[in-house]
Amino acid sequence: MRRAELQSAIRLRKGRDLQGARSLLSRVLAESPDDAGANYQMTWLCDLEGREREAVPFYLRAIAGRLPAEERAAPLLGLGSTHRTLGEYPEAVEVLRQGVSEFPEDRAMQTFLALALYNAGECREAVELLLKNLVETTSDPRIKSYERALSFYAGRLDEVWG
Repeated sequence: MRRAELQSAIRLRKGRDLQGARSLLSRVLAESPDDAGANYQMTWLCDLEGREREAVPFYLRAIAGRLPAEERAAPLLGLGSTHRTLGEYPEAVEVLRQGVSEFPEDRAMQTFLALALYNAGECREAVELLLKNLVETTSDPRIKSYERALSFYAGRLDEVWG
């Protein structure tokens, strides 16, 4: 997608002219259906309009396309989150695990993975992941005072002592 068209579509979306943005992106995608940037921008419109199911193929084309590495995390997280909201929990977990694999430092990706794991019935792993992120990111002094214990228990949620 030409940079100017992409910027125009983003401006229209941010200005809440969703129809104008959709019209522009539709024209671009008619000419270049695999344009990763245009497909990703179309996901925004679908999500804003509450058309999550319609967003899925746009997410897939955006992820399959040639997005710069630093822009790839957002559509992975978006697709995983969309699958989760649609009740497609195994797909959500799969996409978000891929996202965590590619972007291991992305705390948002890990948090959305924990949500999907919970929905998929993997509660132990979900809580473990959330505890790990809480301990590693909190500035709360009370939680920090229990950092060592919480880190220990995060991987041993089902163990009983004594």
